[in-house]
Amino acid sequence: MRVLAAMSGGVDSAVAAALAVDAGHDVTGVHLALSPDRQTLRSGARGCCSVEDAHDARRVADELGIPFYVWDLAERFAADVVEDFVAEYAAGRTPNPCLRCNEKIKFSAVLDRARALGFDAVVTGHHARLADGELRRSVDAAKDQSYVLAVLTAQQLAGAVFPLGSMTKERVRAIAAGRGFAVATKADSHDICFIPDGDTRGFLARRLGEQPGPLVDAATGATVGEHSGAYGFTVGQRRGLGVSVGDQRPRYVLGIEPVSRTVTVGTADLAGVAEVRTGPPTWTGTAPRLPLRAEVQLRAHAAAVPCLVAATEDGGLVIALDSEQRGVAPGQSAVLYRPDPENGDVVLGQGTVSR
Repeated sequence: MRVLAAMSGGVDSAVAAALAVDAGHDVTGVHLALSPDRQTLRSGARGCCSVEDAHDARRVADELGIPFYVWDLAERFAADVVEDFVAEYAAGRTPNPCLRCNEKIKFSAVLDRARALGFDAVVTGHHARLADGELRRSVDAAKDQSYVLAVLTAQQLAGAVFPLGSMTKERVRAIAAGRGFAVATKADSHDICFIPDGDTRGFLARRLGEQPGPLVDAATGATVGEHSGAYGFTVGQRRGLGVSVGDQRPRYVLGIEPVSRTVTVGTADLAGVAEVRTGPPTWTGTAPRLPLRAEVQLRAHAAAVPCLVAATEDGGLVIALDSEQRGVAPGQSAVLYRPDPENGDVVLGQGTVSR
């Protein structure tokens, strides 16, 4: 099989490419240049896609003896990921840029171009499994990335290869070390790659400017603080609220109204939700018959909870949770799983939380 290995410059994609070579595939490596100023995109473990990362990826490709290219997708990334991120926060929602990058860049722009060039599939270092066309969780629960892949369609998954889903991260690093890859001990990237200093609020403030408004207590309706931009908050947030109330109970963000710039806060007993609604879903395979029992994961690192899923009249989903959950933010992805403890939970699909 002729495959394109997406090589970020990290240990996961390096080992994925190596395993594709070992499997006898005709492999070509490609590094994605996603920023017009790549010198600024890495600071230790923060950020990615820098010139340093491109060099690391090239060295691995040279050691594997495979062709290597750099594709400039900076304009596409800025439009589909960065601008979407800013617009979502401006609208009072909390987006997941990694999910959007997988959807719009790695498995749309890259896969489409790969197929046009005659490649059969794209190999990535994601920690997830594909078995009989089904997307499943990785065996390494701590590194599982099926949540951010749930937006992919069956057609896109048919053109994907995830060699790392059946092994732990420790095993991946051991393979890299055994091959003498310099990236074997390279720190994993974390946080948002295009905000390398980790200051999301500062990034949004530079893009959107100051937009002052009130912090309002849900129980009393009283203004308990002021803020410089509602985009600096997310539903479920506890720290950094800057509120002044008469008791010592912690407050959580319960809602964000971008037009009036009002951020509503309240106590823990008001923070739980028993029902979540989403927009039209994306299914990773054949759409299941609704209603159905499933498990839903509501944040990238949250535990899945049992639920009942039904369709709404406007084509979305209504998800009744067996137990109340906090921090369910509009804009996040509600990923549905069919539990399968023995072989790995199966990803059914996802919908973007609307309320």
